[in-house]
Amino acid sequence: MSRTRDPGNGKPQPLGDLLSRFLDRSGLGPKVEAAAVIPEWADRVGPAIAAVTEPLRISDGTLFVAVRNSAWMMELNLMKAELMRHVNAGQRGGRIDQIVFVMHGG
Repeated sequence: MSRTRDPGNGKPQPLGDLLSRFLDRSGLGPKVEAAAVIPEWADRVGPAIAAVTEPLRISDGTLFVAVRNSAWMMELNLMKAELMRHVNAGQRGGRIDQIVFVMHGG
């Protein structure tokens, strides 16, 4: 475990603790937590949906997701409330407020 010295008392501190405190003070903690949704997308929505989608980015609490075709886009829009529950499961401060589906460019 990486440790650094606390300038206040000179005792080693776990780097993870220092980073966590920095994120809390800076207000970045919720954004970092929300960003974790992207690499965890397949685990959160399941393999069938992950196979036809690709999470692109998060901006101001909105998750943008590319969808393979219009039929899937319609289906996913009907499932949006359920998907929101899966995406936000276990999230504390970094909740997704909205999902926007866009047609995949390729």
